Amino acid sequence: MTEHIKIPFERVAVLVGPKGSTKELIEQKSTATLNIDSKTGNVEIMEPEDPIKGLRTREVIHAIARGFSPEKALKLFDDEFLILETIDLSDIARTEKDLQRIKGRVIGKEGKTREIFENLTSVLISVYGKTICLIGYPEQNAVARAGIDMLLKGSAHGPVYNFLEKKKSELKRVELGLQ
Repeated sequence: MTEHIKIPFERVAVLVGPKGSTKELIEQKSTATLNIDSKTGNVEIMEPEDPIKGLRTREVIHAIARGFSPEKALKLFDDEFLILETIDLSDIARTEKDLQRIKGRVIGKEGKTREIFENLTSVLISVYGKTICLIGYPEQNAVARAGIDMLLKGSAHGPVYNFLEKKKSELKRVELGLQ
């Protein structure tokens, strides 16, 4: 089984890592061989010994391509219940100015909004290009996605943070088996 993925040219160096260290680590964890074309951004995932880890490799590479650090993306190998989700902003943003405004609402001043989202939902968030990506457990991603949807629809930050605070306590009760 061989798969092909195209990643943004500017993320190739991140995927390869210093002296090929990130690529090597992905190959170790995935049991696959990676062939990375640094000129085109084409990545070939070749013959993983473990097909499930091979599928996870695609997600890890996609996460790195969408702006996550290798350390954060590699968490997908360590926990089979973590999910990578992508929110495509190209349908929402009609112009480049729209896109910048929307991304700014999610990131916040000096990254504050994204940090609050990550702290309240325990979801890793990357805003890159025309996407917002989430790495978390399904319930956590659902809460983060709902909050992001509220922001994208124009809600003020305060009510969104209140919503996340309320949901955080609900998520904790579910984790403890109280609900």
